Amino acid sequence: MSQPLDYYEVLQINRNADTETVQRVYRFMAARFHPDNRKTGDVERFLLLRQAYDVLSDPGRRAQYDAKSAAADGQPLDIFELQDFIDGAEGEINRRLGVLSILYHRRRRNEERPCLSLLDLERRMALPREYLDFTIWYLRAKGYVKAEDNSDYGLTAEGVDYLESISAENKMAQELMRPPGARSGPAYRTEYRQVTQGMAA
Repeated sequence: MSQPLDYYEVLQINRNADTETVQRVYRFMAARFHPDNRKTGDVERFLLLRQAYDVLSDPGRRAQYDAKSAAADGQPLDIFELQDFIDGAEGEINRRLGVLSILYHRRRRNEERPCLSLLDLERRMALPREYLDFTIWYLRAKGYVKAEDNSDYGLTAEGVDYLESISAENKMAQELMRPPGARSGPAYRTEYRQVTQGMAA
């Protein structure tokens, strides 16, 4: 199942952000990444921002998007279908990165409920609990995750530091750190023309 683009992640805002915050952040980010900005312009990033803003600034569309996102949260992420998460020591290392990345995205998106249960992690990673027992033990022993009172797992500051530092050189970590559903590529050239023509009209 293809994961929807996370518009909150695109705008770098909390899911509970009010409309004024959505507008303020969008204006700031759009000015920075607008293609006319010679220093920091980025067509693809600008189009993602515009797409996210169009949905999150409209109460009706935002409610529909939130409902779809909530349903998608219970589905396995596509990346975990790769063989890279199964076999040997490399599979174990990738599972650790997978757990950390899921908890990282969760903490950034949902300050009120930043933790997930082991069952939630099983579902998101499409792996049986037996594959995650050793992974969770290791991450807890290193202090990268901690168990809360309700047995859910949350990311620690040490876990954030580790994941962000390793993502500079580890390709799997880089892929896992991307927001689910994020797209890039030539298709945006056509979308950009459509958006900018609409703005000029």
